[in-house]
Amino acid sequence: MLDISRIQAITLDLDDTLWPIWPTIARAEVCLQQWLASPAPATASLFSDTRARQALREQVLAEWPQQEHDLSFLRQEMIRQGLLQSGEDSTLAGPAFEVFFAARQQVALFGDVLPALARLSARWPVLALSNGNADVHRVGIGQYFCGSVSARDAGVSKPDRRIFQAAADRLGLAPQAILHVGDDAHMDVLGALDSGMQTAWVNRTAQAWPAEVRPHASVVSMAELCDVLDAAAGG
Repeated sequence: MLDISRIQAITLDLDDTLWPIWPTIARAEVCLQQWLASPAPATASLFSDTRARQALREQVLAEWPQQEHDLSFLRQEMIRQGLLQSGEDSTLAGPAFEVFFAARQQVALFGDVLPALARLSARWPVLALSNGNADVHRVGIGQYFCGSVSARDAGVSKPDRRIFQAAADRLGLAPQAILHVGDDAHMDVLGALDSGMQTAWVNRTAQAWPAEVRPHASVVSMAELCDVLDAAAGG
């Protein structure tokens, strides 16, 4: 059960907690291919092939394992390698990545998110804590957050306890004073539990819980999370 008296701040996952990520990435892929079509048509064709994209990603990960946590680096390097393989201008990688990155920020929030962010941020500092590279300000929800920590910032990805500690340090709190909220059982919930945080699992797709140790709360939406927190506070 949640101990509401201990909560002094909330860390909040982004992708698949506040919006569905794969439709977002798919749209960004299309924007990238459309932009490449004129200056680099062979690369645009390469990136339209799912298997070719996956092969490029595996190649980049094999060459840069120490950068596995940095999705922006990996994406730009994929584009650069694709341009090289296609015999086209590799200096296009930077502007091409910016096209992809801008489109990646065009997310479709779940319907419960904005009211929930308003409710949560009125009571606690809320810090974005993500393995991804979404920018809450470019997404349009920055007013609800006191800051953000990404895997790129921390140098490691969830579920590594160091990224949760980095978030706690940014908030100036012990992990035990923080509630972490996210959709991924392994990366969010078990990672946060290992760091000493309380946890809330946002299980929008009715998955079975996969581990023996359990989250402090399990909810189907951000709206339900707010209701659970209100009930725990006696409000």
